[in-house]
Formats: sequence, C-alpha cells, structure tokens
Amino acid sequence: MVDWLRRSFEGCRAFLASMHQKEKVIAPALRHGVGLQVSPCLNLDTDQFGTFSGERERLGSAVDAARAKIAAGFVQRFGTIGLASEGSFGPDPSLPLVPIGREIVLFFDSETGLEVVGTSTDHQPRFDHVWVSNTPDAVAFAERIGFPDHGVIVSDRSEDSTLPERLLFKDIADLEALRTAVASVLKEFRTAFLQTDMRAHRNPTRMTAIGTAAWDLARRLQSRCPSCHCPGYDITGWRPGRPCDWCGLATRIIELEVLTCPYCGHNEERRAAGPDRIDPALCDHCNP
Repeated sequence: MVDWLRRSFEGCRAFLASMHQKEKVIAPALRHGVGLQVSPCLNLDTDQFGTFSGERERLGSAVDAARAKIAAGFVQRFGTIGLASEGSFGPDPSLPLVPIGREIVLFFDSETGLEVVGTSTDHQPRFDHVWVSNTPDAVAFAERIGFPDHGVIVSDRSEDSTLPERLLFKDIADLEALRTAVASVLKEFRTAFLQTDMRAHRNPTRMTAIGTAAWDLARRLQSRCPSCHCPGYDITGWRPGRPCDWCGLATRIIELEVLTCPYCGHNEERRAAGPDRIDPALCDHCNP
C-alpha cells in the first residue's frame, strides 16, 4: 500500500524518452509544477515506435506508443520514473476540412504503478501536405507553412515495393536545399510529395502544444484524491442533462463532471461550469 501523503516528486529524477528536444518544454513544466527533474534519454531511438514521414508505422494509439517509449527507457535502466510524448494529427471530426492536433505527455512511476496523462488540443496545428510537379510550387508551399522555422519533408511517397528505394529528404535547412531535394524526386517521378515536418524540434507550433500538455500533466499530478491522496485525481467523464431555460427538461449539454482516482478508483460528480439553464435553441424538446 502506497503512502501517498508522504509521496512527493520534489527533487525526483525522471527520464524523457525523446530524441527530438521535447525536454525544452516538458522539463520546465514538470520542474515548476511538481519539482520533478527531467532529463532526455541518450541513444534511445524513439523513431522505432513510428514516424510521421511513414518509414515506420505507429502501432496502436498515442498512449500505446508513449508507453512503448517509456518501456524502452526502463530496459536501458534510465530510471524508475519515465515520461514520453506522442502526437496525433488529422481532420477535425466536426470540421473535416480543418486539421486538428492532439498531444499527450505520459508519466509513469514504476515503483508505484502510477500512470497519469497530460493532454492538449491544437485547432491550428502547422500540419499540411501537397503534391507538386515543379519547384516553384514547392517553394510556395514551404513559404506558406513558415519554412525554414517549420521544417518540410520531401519524398516520392511511394508505397509500391517494385519501385526503386524510396526518396526521402529530411532536415532541409534552406531554400537551396529544398530545391535540390524536390529536383531529385522530380527527376525520378512525375510529382514530389511535400509535408510539414511534424517532429517536435522541426515544428515550433507543435512544440508549443507539447508544452501545454506538459503543464496539464503537472496540474494533474498536483491534484490529489480526497480518499487516498494519490496524484492524478481528475475529470474522466461527463454527464449531460443541464435543463432548458424554457421547458426545464434535461438537454444534451453537460451538467456534471466525473472525477476518478487512478489508484484507488474513488470517484465523485461535480457540477460543470456554465449557466444554470441552457438556451432553448439547444434543447431537443423545444427544437426537435
């Protein structure tokens, strides 16, 4: 049985399973938030768990990938507390033509089994791609996404195993190198595929979102269960039912938040922020 009242992360060391400089935003958040001293793993290839450019497919969810990174850190005996970050990008479910980015920062303490996840959502990620058949179009795309501060990856994007070895150019530093990479692909193929480099150290917008997720993790680690005092006591679900201002009947708008302890399972409900009653325009009874 863990004595969570005595358990503190102040001054404890944790490793960060990352090879893309994420410690720049994760370490300050955890240091100021809970006193955790975070250092990146050395010589740990986290690309083995998936790459945005397609060389290796990510297996499972973002949390699964983050767990695998931390497990690899434990194998190399970096420490007993591990951290890892993972991002997912794609169309917004409610606005399919608009991209959305979701970041997680996962904390795992192997001595207690405590796992806590910090999250953030970016509705304006620097995430885009384009097919081009000439260099000027490639340069226009690069300038639009903020190159060279935001990196660009150039490839043939071929999945046909009968074709020559895939052409893939990363870490392109300037327009001259970009033109050379695009020309190399166009020499072999009719078109070249350009995509924003989503690796954290080549995408400042994403790095900011990771920092937001790290601060969310720090907040969660500060939140203690009222029953066992374990860190990570936070919202795990919601219940609808806020009443309509006209008819007074329950609507689909959130009324209650459900908070749960990751250790003992204690949970409680509390009223979500917002007005006491909901605009009738959002009521299925008044506007069926």
